[in-house]
Amino acid sequence: MIATLASWRSRVQIPPRPLNFERVTPLRNWLASQKSETHRFARKKHISQHIQLTCDVEMLPETNSLGMFQPLIGPWYESLKNPQESQKKVLSELLEKYAQTRYGENHHAPQVDTIADFRANFPHMHYRELNSHLAEVQKGDYAALLPEPLVCWVMTRGSTGAAKVLPATKTHLEQIFLCGSRALINYVLRTKDFEILNGNILNLNFPSNVHTITKDGKEMTYGYSSGTYARLNPTFNMVSLLPKQEEIDALGTEITKAGWEKRFELAYQQACNANVTAAMGVTPIILSFAKYIKKKHRKTPKELWNIRALFCTSVRKIQFKYAPILRKYFGNVPVVEIYSATEGVFAQQLDGLPYVTPNYDTYVFEVETSQGTKMLHELKRGEWGKLIVSSCMFPRYCMGDLIEAAGKNYFRIVGRNNALTLLEHRLYRLVFGWII
Repeated sequence: MIATLASWRSRVQIPPRPLNFERVTPLRNWLASQKSETHRFARKKHISQHIQLTCDVEMLPETNSLGMFQPLIGPWYESLKNPQESQKKVLSELLEKYAQTRYGENHHAPQVDTIADFRANFPHMHYRELNSHLAEVQKGDYAALLPEPLVCWVMTRGSTGAAKVLPATKTHLEQIFLCGSRALINYVLRTKDFEILNGNILNLNFPSNVHTITKDGKEMTYGYSSGTYARLNPTFNMVSLLPKQEEIDALGTEITKAGWEKRFELAYQQACNANVTAAMGVTPIILSFAKYIKKKHRKTPKELWNIRALFCTSVRKIQFKYAPILRKYFGNVPVVEIYSATEGVFAQQLDGLPYVTPNYDTYVFEVETSQGTKMLHELKRGEWGKLIVSSCMFPRYCMGDLIEAAGKNYFRIVGRNNALTLLEHRLYRLVFGWII
């Protein structure tokens, strides 16, 4: 995948700047070792020596017992022990980055010390406010907003409006790959189901080459973030995605029924006789794929494969709305929720409870509630509001999502911040309340 990235850079004439996958490398190396069936006994003995843990609702594994997974998931586990301190540390690191940009200088980043100072100096902003700064980045002036040059552009699905086009920096991509691996690794460690990594994972992502941007007379191709991240992610290269992202891209850019049927047929033909152990991606697309092969080939995924888990993202109510329907097609399998967007991978399911737990070690989370703006970890059970995220690229960015606290670092994504969602949520709270 690194070669793919280097090749892409050469086409758009961007100087090679190899991504630093130091924290992803342990997983890549371990997955490579899994391919050897002749070392199965030695492999299991090695695993038992390195991973002596339990990961259930009541406790987290000790970080010194994670072995080779420590760089990937250990910081997340540690951050859950003291979210307040973790958020202070991340804020300090982000402020150093913001101080390297003109946007940060204009908002006095070097003088900011506390979260109160941060809120006073940096207004929260939506995509429309971000657009003027992105225009400068597109002209080649990355320092107008970003602390480092961009690697590529990515676009959202536009499921709630016009598609957004956003930059992706080296650090942003590394964090996407790091945090994006946590749902899978945490699930494997918690359930001890290492066989899930020996099979293939269905790749049902969007195409990564949809449009072009012209800069200094040169064209730069970009596409949907899910496909772009899958194409560039070296961890996915080792986990055996079916089909490969480049094969999906070769089918064209149509996001129509006919376009998706071509992608679904490609996935089916490549996977029908393969050992498929999981699917990962946008939840409605996973469901649409299952319905397609049922209609077209008269079989359900559970009849074709021994699916061990589904890793689902990008929509609300995954556990309550989608999971029961998904299990109808895929069997009685765990549905693991991930809260991710083009802007980052913000949280993932920690255990068997139907909630997500934030990556406090990577992003700074605030929530605008009816009682004022609070840190996400400060919310008491039942409190909810509009989510604001500070990342390595954007300070105090309004995600447009509503989030509700369920206590003990568990949260539920309510949905988009609009009148219908607000009304539905208030009615839900009135009738059903909330449980943990």
